[in-house]
Amino acid sequence: MDEHYLADLKEAGLTLTEDGRVCCYWQPSMPDYHDNEWGKPVVDDRRLFEKVCLEGFHSGMSWQLIYNKRENFRRAFKDFDFHAVAQFTDEDVARLMEDKSIVRNRAKILSAINNARRAQELIKEAGSLAAWFWQFEPEAKDRPPVVDLAWWQSAKTSPESIRMSKALKKRGWTWVGPVTTYSLMQATGLINDHIAGCQCREKFEQARETLNRPG
Repeated sequence: MDEHYLADLKEAGLTLTEDGRVCCYWQPSMPDYHDNEWGKPVVDDRRLFEKVCLEGFHSGMSWQLIYNKRENFRRAFKDFDFHAVAQFTDEDVARLMEDKSIVRNRAKILSAINNARRAQELIKEAGSLAAWFWQFEPEAKDRPPVVDLAWWQSAKTSPESIRMSKALKKRGWTWVGPVTTYSLMQATGLINDHIAGCQCREKFEQARETLNRPG
């Protein structure tokens, strides 16, 4: 393989996978998540709630750590059925604080339970979580013409993520700062932040183009 080609890929924030595909530089650390999930539009309410919760647990921690524990989180939080989580009691909090397979942060556990209750309220307001969250999808004119490495590294929030954060906090949600909500937008396909040249970028862009927006 041409060393200059590999160097050019690295400079652009890209890498060559073992099967010869050009992808975002972080693909080797979480290949399945990168290739099949990150940036894929999510309109299922339970999966949206899961991503909100996991992004909250991710705050201040490695996403890879949270991702590797995701099945444990799903077991502990009833597969993120927010109607079930909303009924959690002090006994459930004590159980979760003893569960070494998840992140035992009391504030974040309480936040997940609180947010489950707020999710029920949001459905009454908007009809579904998907309808509410997708209203914050930015218009094409508000997105960069090219998602290059420099932009990718600098973009930690956006006007939309700030508005989403404020709207959630106003409704009583917790652990939903603008950095967390921007990460949520990336993870749920409200935006496509795969770096230009990544072979997954076009796949998820097509998924966004053909998506029947909720609401």
